Amino acid sequence: MGKHAEFETRTQPWFDEAKFDGFTFAIPMKTRVIYCVDPRASEIPEAVAKYFGDEVYPGEMILDEAGNRVGSTRTIFTVTNGGGRAASALMTVAEMDFLFHVQNVVVVHHSFCGTSSYMPESVFKKFHDSYHADISTLFDQNSVAIPDFEKSLKYDLERFDRARRCRSMSSSTASSTNSTRAS
Repeated sequence: MGKHAEFETRTQPWFDEAKFDGFTFAIPMKTRVIYCVDPRASEIPEAVAKYFGDEVYPGEMILDEAGNRVGSTRTIFTVTNGGGRAASALMTVAEMDFLFHVQNVVVVHHSFCGTSSYMPESVFKKFHDSYHADISTLFDQNSVAIPDFEKSLKYDLERFDRARRCRSMSSSTASSTNSTRAS
C-alpha cells in the first residue's frame, strides 16, 4: 500500500468492491455535460440544467457532523476540453458512468469557438514544429477541431452511441445512456 492509502476509497473498511454499485447515494448524478474550456462557455451547465428542468447545478455540498464533505446535491457533472469534443471526454464519461450510472450525455459546441478557427492538420503541424513530435497518428482526424458544427456534433454523438452499444453488449447490467444534443 502507498503512503496515502488511508485516503483511497477501496482501502476503507466499509468499502466492498464486490458489492459496489456506484456513489449515486451520495451524489445523484444523472447528466454529464461536455463543453469547451473557453470561459465564454462557462454558463453551459446552468443552461442545460434549466433546459432539462429537473437538474441541479451547481448544487450544494452535503456535510457530515464533523464537517466532512460526504455528498452533493448536484446532478450535472461536467467535462471540459478544447472544443468540447467527445473523444477527449470518453474516458471520463466511462468512469462517471461506473461511479454514478449516468443517464444522459450532453455535448455542446459554442459559437465562435477557437477550435473552429483551424483544421486538424494545422494543430498537428504546430505541435510538431514546437515539440518535434508527430501526434497526428494518436488522434482520429474527425475528433480534432470543429471544421463544421453540424458534422462535429453528429460525429461526437455517434462516438457516445457507439460506446453505449459496446457497453450494452459487454454487460447486461449496464444502464442506458441517452445522447442529447444541446446547442
